[in-house]
Amino acid sequence: MEKVKKQHLPSKICLVCQKPFTWRKKWEKNWDDVKFCSDRCRSNKSIIKEKS
Repeated sequence: MEKVKKQHLPSKICLVCQKPFTWRKKWEKNWDDVKFCSDRCRSNKSIIKEKS
């Protein structure tokens, strides 16, 4: 397997904190389903509804 430089990894914007986060090995199989950058943001997902 070929190494990919960190700046070339895919990234997304967290739905709660609106900060960018990059792909992690542990998300390899479900990257399409990842919406939050951390457990803290995932537990605060009610904030999304308030912002809308």
